[in-house]
Amino acid sequence: MMLLTHHPSSGLCLLTLLSPPLSSAASISPAEPISQAYSLALYMQKNTSALLRTYLQYQGSPFSDPGFSAPELQLSSLPPATAFFKTWHALDDGEWLSLAQRAFLALTQHLQLVEDDQSDLNPGSPILLAQLRAARLRAQGLLGNMAAIMTALGLPIPPEEDTLGLAAFGASAFERKCRGYVVTREYGHWTDRAVRDLALLKAKYSA
Repeated sequence: MMLLTHHPSSGLCLLTLLSPPLSSAASISPAEPISQAYSLALYMQKNTSALLRTYLQYQGSPFSDPGFSAPELQLSSLPPATAFFKTWHALDDGEWLSLAQRAFLALTQHLQLVEDDQSDLNPGSPILLAQLRAARLRAQGLLGNMAAIMTALGLPIPPEEDTLGLAAFGASAFERKCRGYVVTREYGHWTDRAVRDLALLKAKYSA
């Protein structure tokens, strides 16, 4: 699995490796890219709790206090992973994949922002910075896998958007810590959702 690379453009390289050529999309079964995406999502899921714990540990009180949780904190620029069962159950494959694409695109951008914030707030925390960087690269890799799935299914890939805009800058240290908490928490929630939904796709399109 070629994920642990040190160049910011490595996500683009991985996307190229995992995405099938557009000219042969019609003849490609979605089973292989779905299996690749599912395997990557499972690998990501093993590390999400550790990332959140490490993040909270470095932020100080109240974040590092035992049992800290603030589910009421949200970011308008980051879609929540939670959904009503009826709404989720009514989604078709294209709708779910589009939602997941937009969510993980937003997560890659937000994780970069959190990494920049922590480089400023906690410059002596190489473990945290490395975990944030690895999470961002894995999210980019999952984006590439999902693009390959959508191509194989003949679905349009949502255009890349700037989900941060101008509102991401000029925040206080506490606001940046809160923002990072929401991002690392939602990264875990979206990864859990991806594992669940990709397992359903895997069963549906098994070779």
